[in-house]
Amino acid sequence: MLVFYPLNSNAQKTNAEIVLTNRALNEKATEFYVANVIDDRPDRIAVAWLLPTPGNSLTQKYKADFRDGAAAVIKQFADYAIPANKTLRPVVIRVKKLRLNETAMADGRVEGRLEIQLWFELKKDEGNVHLIDYPAATTYYRNAAQQYDTGQLISRSLEAGLEFFNKWINREADTNIKLAKGVKLIFSDYSEQSEGDTIYYSAKRPLTWDDFKDKPRSEKYIAEVLPSLGYTEQVEVIKSIVVVRISMRVFLPKSAAWVKPEGRTSYALNHEQRHFDIVKVVAQHFKQALMDMKLPVGNYDGYINVQYLDSYREMNQLQDQYDAETTHGTNQYYQQEWNRKIDGWLRN
Repeated sequence: MLVFYPLNSNAQKTNAEIVLTNRALNEKATEFYVANVIDDRPDRIAVAWLLPTPGNSLTQKYKADFRDGAAAVIKQFADYAIPANKTLRPVVIRVKKLRLNETAMADGRVEGRLEIQLWFELKKDEGNVHLIDYPAATTYYRNAAQQYDTGQLISRSLEAGLEFFNKWINREADTNIKLAKGVKLIFSDYSEQSEGDTIYYSAKRPLTWDDFKDKPRSEKYIAEVLPSLGYTEQVEVIKSIVVVRISMRVFLPKSAAWVKPEGRTSYALNHEQRHFDIVKVVAQHFKQALMDMKLPVGNYDGYINVQYLDSYREMNQLQDQYDAETTHGTNQYYQQEWNRKIDGWLRN
């Protein structure tokens, strides 16, 4: 931003202290408050390097700064502009640049240039989240015999930065994932209108022997299926809530299912169906485990991924246990026990 301010005849006297003028925002902040201000400038020697007026005892540039340091003074300024409402989002301001430098011009005037850069971050327990930057520059010209009110100039620049961020967060609050306040999961079961090689689990669509398309691959067993578990997700932010729509996919490829001619019995088909049912049970466990969690906005997907890996291990463990206890379906007593157990899980 390049602004040419007129000469301010009511200028402050020459001294080394900069005093800010408290200013309230034009539009009330309803989405955030300033929790902290951090002075992150690489050079903190002074805020301003000013030229003295003629006749002053000073002959070189002098330093001007805030009495109590930039962080404390700007925090006080921000608290006046934005009264702290701790029910809103806590925001941290990092002052990356704040420097005013005056230069003598050939025509006898003095050019002043203020550069400012503020970083706005959302304060979180697991670490602050960077939101947006506000860089700006302001240039003024003054008569060499008169000083410019640097406190007013810096106050206006800080006010502009706060106004900028207030407008940004008002615009972004409902839909920006960085500003979301919570996570909501919505589950559905994936299905295909026109079934291809993959069967997606449905209680209304049990397996038939026609689904076993592969050639027999073992001399030891009479049939085999390879069901599995997956999911897809779609994410959007609605009214500051991350809505995660998870489409569960309990599936079985026909091209990986096989049966020997002598194995085509209703008893054997039930055993293979139960392998498919077990994956459906694990999918329910996956869903319930996630619904019981309070997912963090900043890392909800990490929790979903970890739970998926846990559920995948559970699926493999249950399949191995099922085959071991039923002796791959040849033990009719334990097959009946597992039938009852799986039916109970599916009802729940």
